[in-house]
Amino acid sequence: MQNHEFPIVLASSSKYRRELLTRILREFEHASPDIDETPISGESPQECASRLAKLKAKALAQAFPAHWIIGSDQLATLDGLILGKPLSKERAIAQLTLCSGRQVCFITSLTLFNSQTEETKEYLEEVIVAFRDLTEAEILAYIEQEQPLDCAGSFKCEGLGITLFESIKSKDPNTLIGLPLIGLTRLLLEAGINPLLK
Repeated sequence: MQNHEFPIVLASSSKYRRELLTRILREFEHASPDIDETPISGESPQECASRLAKLKAKALAQAFPAHWIIGSDQLATLDGLILGKPLSKERAIAQLTLCSGRQVCFITSLTLFNSQTEETKEYLEEVIVAFRDLTEAEILAYIEQEQPLDCAGSFKCEGLGITLFESIKSKDPNTLIGLPLIGLTRLLLEAGINPLLK
């Protein structure tokens, strides 16, 4: 069986990643991986994102035993400190207050894993976001309207999050949403899958 004949699965519960993937692939399945996303003491943010992307892809191997599985993980970092998902309004306020007027690095790691052959391809991309100086009222209004409690760094770029920034430095405008499509296309081509010819 050739690589391109393996069906594709997105290991994610994110509707935003699914919507992005539909831009380059007409047919794919998706399922939510159940993994522990806790950082390991001593690992860098890049190592953490890479490890979690691989874990997500491999977590679905038993359910999808002859597939290419896409795993993706994104971390927000400020001066090397990982800013996790806030999960509460108070933590979201604290995160955005900390980011105000500063540059935050968003690290996104991709894994393309063949569950039958265990072939693994990886890609990592960093995006630098400059936050503008935010007032307390703006932070509270943003959190109330967007409810970004399950988002790394407490924001959603695809919504009002764009109003928080002065600039974004990125190779791919999709990366900040969580799925670098240019990098993913490169991995798919390496695997014998051409989105234009699929």
